[in-house]
Amino acid sequence: MAKKDRRRSQDRPAVKEKASEPQGATLKDLLGADTISKLKAQAEEMKQAEAARKEQLRKQEEEAKKQEQKRLENDFAYLLENSDKNWSKYK
Repeated sequence: MAKKDRRRSQDRPAVKEKASEPQGATLKDLLGADTISKLKAQAEEMKQAEAARKEQLRKQEEEAKKQEQKRLENDFAYLLENSDKNWSKYK
């Protein structure tokens, strides 16, 4: 058992050493500053578009709920089933 434990402990540092080695030039280093700023602007635009789309979807769902509630308020069977059964309060 002690031999297996030593082998495992020896393997782990080897993996960590490979991960800590420098990788070379990154994409940020390879691209120009203007290209990076354009990409950041595009990412911000995409985030804003996504937020606007989600807001519109939320408004549509809210409007659909209002329409459904309005329809249900005109349905006598629904009102009868969901009304308070204690009619003595309303005398």
